[in-house]
Amino acid sequence: MKKILISALSVFLLPCWALAHEGTGDYLRETGKIYVVVAVILSIFAGLFIFMLWMDRRITRIEKQINPS
Repeated sequence: MKKILISALSVFLLPCWALAHEGTGDYLRETGKIYVVVAVILSIFAGLFIFMLWMDRRITRIEKQINPS
């Protein structure tokens, strides 16, 4: 099952990856929109990081309530 999934993903994603490197970066860099893309990606990662920290603290608090030691 794992081999089928990997091969299916490679069939669909490799052509997309190859097309993405033809000139998109140059266009975005020329128009100055690359900074918008980078800012959006960084804000998504920052949001995920903050969410993971929040969930970790919440889970730790629940674990302490369940197993007081």
